[in-house]
Amino acid sequence: MKTELFVEFSGRQVNTSALLETAKEIWKNDGNKVKDLHTVELYYKPEENKCYYVFNGEGSSDSYFGV
Repeated sequence: MKTELFVEFSGRQVNTSALLETAKEIWKNDGNKVKDLHTVELYYKPEENKCYYVFNGEGSSDSYFGV
């Protein structure tokens, strides 16, 4: 079964799968290997138009990307 989750807010639509793919790219671009990524937590804040991420239980207030 294939599922997709979209978040709609204030006339915008965001595909959560796209958020996850962007986060994975950040992980790889930081010089990490995909096999070392065990958990990804995403917190999308539509009012800020930002997605905060936590990789393997580690994140910070500046761990985000614009959507």
